[in-house]
Amino acid sequence: MKPQHPNAVLTLRQQRLALSTRPFNARGATVVRCPRCQIAASHCCCQWARPQQSQLQFCLLMHPKEPLKPTNTGRLIAEILPTTSAFSWSRTEPEAALLALLQDPQYQPYLVFPGQYSAPERVHDTLPMHSNKTPLLILLDATWKQARKMFQSDYLSTIPVLSISPEALSRYQLRSAAHDHQLATAEVAAQVLALAGETDNANVLDAYFQVFSQRYLAGKMKKPAISDSEPFQFLQSLTANG
Repeated sequence: MKPQHPNAVLTLRQQRLALSTRPFNARGATVVRCPRCQIAASHCCCQWARPQQSQLQFCLLMHPKEPLKPTNTGRLIAEILPTTSAFSWSRTEPEAALLALLQDPQYQPYLVFPGQYSAPERVHDTLPMHSNKTPLLILLDATWKQARKMFQSDYLSTIPVLSISPEALSRYQLRSAAHDHQLATAEVAAQVLALAGETDNANVLDAYFQVFSQRYLAGKMKKPAISDSEPFQFLQSLTANG
């Protein structure tokens, strides 16, 4: 059964498709895909999604092409944490709704990015929890080259930076990374959740990320879908409502 709650990345994907003057023909464009998880329909992973609730608020700032890519993992964050918002990035013309969110007094924004690319006074290695403000975690969802350009946007320049230093190699095999420690967007969100003490949420997102990756690769290689590994069993043990 597919989740019924809205997914901000899927909404943004539909908006991007409506604006496109020609089809987005990425590699694998001829594959018949599940419209929600974007995996080959025969290998759909939607039945393992387990939506959760969090004390954090995530905001995906996405390169314009990113919502169209079936390999995008920001979509997984919005699947597990349904309050996640998503906006298309523009250097000079950011969406009014994004600017309003960044200025909303109920939130304390943090831009999640490696600290070495920012002035030291902006950088936090831990996530301060404010009693009267909800942490708003801004994730730049793009290739590494694109994300470095996005990070320089003027309207992001005063936002504190939450620096994540991955200790484990990324398990993301659907795209080539600039280096082994470059994490997929969903992996970054799972680390932020763990940093905030939300271990259960981090484990659910990480497990769903692994299920997505395994089934995507199996579908791409036309191999049987295997559903008896540890992340599948972990998610299966949870109720559909988390």
